Amino acid sequence: MATVTITGGTGLIGAALTKKLLEKGHDVIVLTRHQKPSKGKIQYKVWDVQRGQLDATAITEADYLVHLAGANVADGRWSEKRKKEIVDSRVKSGELLTKTLNTEKNHVKTVISASAIGWYGPDPQIPNPRPFQENDKAATDFLGATCQQWEASIQPVTSLGKRLVIFRTGVVLSNAGGAYAEFRKPVNFGAATILGNGNQIISWIHIDDVVRLYLAAMEDTRWQGIYNAVAPKPVSNKELILAIAQQKGSIYIPFQVPSFALRIALGEMSVEVLKSATVSAQKAEAEGFTFLYPTIGKAVAALQHEA
Repeated sequence: MATVTITGGTGLIGAALTKKLLEKGHDVIVLTRHQKPSKGKIQYKVWDVQRGQLDATAITEADYLVHLAGANVADGRWSEKRKKEIVDSRVKSGELLTKTLNTEKNHVKTVISASAIGWYGPDPQIPNPRPFQENDKAATDFLGATCQQWEASIQPVTSLGKRLVIFRTGVVLSNAGGAYAEFRKPVNFGAATILGNGNQIISWIHIDDVVRLYLAAMEDTRWQGIYNAVAPKPVSNKELILAIAQQKGSIYIPFQVPSFALRIALGEMSVEVLKSATVSAQKAEAEGFTFLYPTIGKAVAALQHEA
């Protein structure tokens, strides 16, 4: 069994991945800002990204490094201060990990890092646009520039002889939190809340498939480079919300939130809520990965059953 060091180990993906790694018999080291006692096969080791400090044993004892750390993009309006926090939490943490891998003797085989489909920007305004693929250029907006810096901060590990896999992750659907929980809240009160005109495409993925992608990248050395972590069948916001409402099985009323109201409430972040982004899953499928939840119907049914 291997030892896997995880940053962002208490987040939505990190917690689910940690649970699965432990089930498979691996040891897990979680990098955290505050010291915690070890618990079974989990060790907690301290790092301070702002001060550039990291317990080096988290690297020297690891076989694999999974980098998920980063401030929640959807947590509050994008003030200049908040934007800086979003960028620094990703870039400075990647630079600290890269530096430590370079200065400390270690046997890390593979580094797997998160990124996001914010890299791509909005769909072109043409009928039936080609889905975004991994070799497409980064958008010039805030999230595009953030993802570009994020990936660049961890890229130098390849010059250290480490296999690097980067997952540009879509909207993760999970009962444990994140966007799905927010989509579901109004449905619990009988309202199917559609954002804007509801036609914007959402490239989503079930939490179980995200975890399986990370495990596949750990276990199969053919995985290398950048992959989109999205289900093969993206849907519109309206289709997603109605699928959640219909699966719940109770009476609901479709309710449209106008774009202007979202702009007032969310500021610049409303651009992401209203953005249409059709992203391809073909590269992951070409590696032989089979999604457990390729359609929104299957994903929402599973989440409703687990709730």
